Amino acid sequence: MIKFQYNKTSLQQLEKQLKVRVRTLPIIKNKESALRMEVKRCKTDATALEERLEKEIQAYESMFALWNEFDASLIKVSDVHLGVKKIAGVRVPLLENVDFEIRPYSLFNAPKWYADGLNLLQELAHTAIEREFTVAKLNLLEHARKKTTQKVNLFEKVQIPGYQDALRKIKRFMEDEENLSKSSQKIMKSHQEKRKEAEA
Repeated sequence: MIKFQYNKTSLQQLEKQLKVRVRTLPIIKNKESALRMEVKRCKTDATALEERLEKEIQAYESMFALWNEFDASLIKVSDVHLGVKKIAGVRVPLLENVDFEIRPYSLFNAPKWYADGLNLLQELAHTAIEREFTVAKLNLLEHARKKTTQKVNLFEKVQIPGYQDALRKIKRFMEDEENLSKSSQKIMKSHQEKRKEAEA
């Protein structure tokens, strides 16, 4: 609900508020469509990562019998390098790199497939981490998109029509007041003229 008074000051303030909203609306709409596109792209990425992870898990499971003799302490994630990217004004996390620490092992005593196993585990861990980041990014973008859509709707459906309506009411009131004032001046004038005629 827009509060206003029936005077020129209120009229000017409302006109200013309306101008701001009318000018800002296209900007917010552009942001909303940019976010909508990013959300779509991010969903596609998340689905692709999900499928890749699924394939890597299947590859891991196909070697299941061999994993019993694998020394899991040979590999661990030592660091995850993060970045931040701004997408349509929203700061989202960015996975730049994943560092793995691989303990030295004897190439002579270890089975031949250990090197492949280590590569497979690295890929699996990297994909899983990347997927987590993509899901986090998707949630942030989705949240920002919803907020932006709400703002677009607020401006378009509530505030702009509300200000326009309030301005119409003030202008109508001021016109009526002016007409009343003119009418009363005419009545006063005609009374004065009649009095003058009566006196003459």
